[in-house]
Amino acid sequence: MGAGGGESTSGVIQTKEKLVGAAHFKRVNPLTDRFDVKKFHHVELYCGDANNTYRRFSAGLGLKLVAKSDNSTGNSAYSSYVLKSGELTFVFSAPYGTQSEAAGGEKGAEQAAGVPNHGFDADEAFGFFKKHGLGVKAVGLTVADARAAYEAAVKNGAEGRVEPYVLKPTNEGEPEGELVVAEILLYGDVHLRFLSGDYQGDFLPGYAPVESKDIDYGLKRLDHCVGNVPNMLDTYNYLISATGFHEFAEFTAEDVGTVDSGLNSIVAASNNEMVLFPINEPTFGTKRKSQIQTYLEQNCGAGVQHLALKTDDIFTTLRHMRAVEDISGFELMPRPSDKYYKELRNKIGNSLTDDQYKTVEELGILVDKDDQGVLLQVFTKPVCDRPTLFIEIIERVGCMRKEKNEVTNTVEMVQAAGCGGFGKGNFKELFKSVEEFESTLDV
Repeated sequence: MGAGGGESTSGVIQTKEKLVGAAHFKRVNPLTDRFDVKKFHHVELYCGDANNTYRRFSAGLGLKLVAKSDNSTGNSAYSSYVLKSGELTFVFSAPYGTQSEAAGGEKGAEQAAGVPNHGFDADEAFGFFKKHGLGVKAVGLTVADARAAYEAAVKNGAEGRVEPYVLKPTNEGEPEGELVVAEILLYGDVHLRFLSGDYQGDFLPGYAPVESKDIDYGLKRLDHCVGNVPNMLDTYNYLISATGFHEFAEFTAEDVGTVDSGLNSIVAASNNEMVLFPINEPTFGTKRKSQIQTYLEQNCGAGVQHLALKTDDIFTTLRHMRAVEDISGFELMPRPSDKYYKELRNKIGNSLTDDQYKTVEELGILVDKDDQGVLLQVFTKPVCDRPTLFIEIIERVGCMRKEKNEVTNTVEMVQAAGCGGFGKGNFKELFKSVEEFESTLDV
């Protein structure tokens, strides 16, 4: 079955015992997904104050408020706000109280009035925020059949967290349809959430639609979600055993040429490669403590390190972000060195025009390429009090291919996922910047 299809028998799921390094790794897509995975659906963050947190992300990233569930909609358990830009969906949730019963009783129980998420546990939400601070609690995937996905994953070693349940609309003016939702453990305290159904709303049935002011910085979708863990291969093997995902890329400390600290990294991908999960671990014995180790200490365990948000025009997106950087937005990492930009033409060649070279230097954008395309990227500083979660803005150029649109039954030109790689050539410059930033902190 082709990419994006259902469970495949065309390949064998390969667990990993050690990295071979980027130079020796050969990318192969064996089409081994255990269930039909379409794309990222959303990312949900737990926080202490959802109202103020969503407003900052809206202003900083150009995300529009489209739906909510709180005490004004009959939800007495938690407040939750949904932001969108293109296919990118962020959800910010915070509990009102510490009693689990306020969230509708045990997980998977019949839906309580006004409480759309059966998997929400107020005690767990408070515990998550106390332990980790602001952070990603769940990464949602659109799948063909959430119930089948959950059953297949658990059968193959996944730790079930929320058994499949059905959600139906409860608010006046809400779109029709329903969703099946289920959750397994991803890593640390982060869940992997499966969603399927014909619901046409912006998030879950039970969330009330919201009319709000238009705002748009050009972000299109979640490109990849990066996790930091103590043991990369244990986490990777758990994930691919549960889902059937395959290896998309890998890097060792030697590959990335880091300055005073290091990491190992491996990327898991779905059949259609629209879902990418890079997983990092720290290395030891370097001059400085690995920034991955710093994350694990500050986050009190494994978790999502950063979210890469895709734009088709990084120049416009960055100009919007820099305009609000000092007011209500997110502070960006320092601009790369002059030496970096002097050497950039030799590395990238004629893949960029003269005007584009001037603009990437003006805006402090990192550029890399592989044998298929070009990657432009920039990173924020941590977006919360702890030096943990941050945001990456990326544009991928090239790698266009013909693909059939199953809805319109037409052939369209689409960009291959992961075009231009993951910025291997920029790791040294990025690590230098991060190390300089961390040197100003007592971590």
